[in-house]
Amino acid sequence: MTSAGDPLVARLRAAGCVFAEDEAQLLREAARSGPILEALAERRIGGEPLEYVLGWAEFHGLRIAVEPGVFVPRRRSELLAREAAALAAAAVSAAKAADDGGSAPVVVDLCCGSGAVGAAVASAVPGVELHAADVDPIAVEVARRNVGPFGGQAHAGDLFAALPRSLRGRVSVIAANAPYVPSSAIAFMPPEARDYEPRAALDGGADGLDLQRRVAAGAGEWLAPGGHLLIETSKHQSSGTAALFADAGFSARIVRDPDIGGTVVIGESEALPAQFSAIPHS
Repeated sequence: MTSAGDPLVARLRAAGCVFAEDEAQLLREAARSGPILEALAERRIGGEPLEYVLGWAEFHGLRIAVEPGVFVPRRRSELLAREAAALAAAAVSAAKAADDGGSAPVVVDLCCGSGAVGAAVASAVPGVELHAADVDPIAVEVARRNVGPFGGQAHAGDLFAALPRSLRGRVSVIAANAPYVPSSAIAFMPPEARDYEPRAALDGGADGLDLQRRVAAGAGEWLAPGGHLLIETSKHQSSGTAALFADAGFSARIVRDPDIGGTVVIGESEALPAQFSAIPHS
């Protein structure tokens, strides 16, 4: 049957699904029978995000488990994952070069949602100690499923309060996709996000930067010397995000990928002075 004569494609297209042919194929692959296919199709036609209907989202070459009520990872966040992975790889290489038998470099996926960013980093960079954290216990349960295969742990709690105290001052990379949509702009988001995803995963306060302020202000005491903080933001908010880094004592650089619409601000913590970087041998 051609897509032109495919009734499922026609129904999806009529419901406003831009990639109706691709979605029809994915729904058929997910269904074990005709009744299940119809149930899945009805959910999608009713406006439910495709990722919720399928139970997974594609992200950075991985299938990330998602469930209703958990933030769906966006392709633009692959930039955050790529930049975090590059810095994590450098930390792993430095640890190997030091050859001091120390612990693995620590990576934290903060405001992790499904844990997609952390899973992508750990998949690309074996040898890191991965921790993910979110205030939503439902998201944390889903994140455990995604980071667990890479040896990662997921913790429930408010930002850094969720993390084990033993990580304080030891973290090499903090990657945060804190919500950054201004409260007044939520009403103008696509219905798939506005009506189905938790508001707490979207709403960044009056200017969209409330959670970013808290992340930038609290990151310093958790980062190891020379560690990095990365925060996803939007192109038009990036200068404001960079200013938050400066207020917190970080130098900041802005990285963009226009092909996927990603923007990330990266800051580095101060490295230890050379005379304190190692204990001299007697």
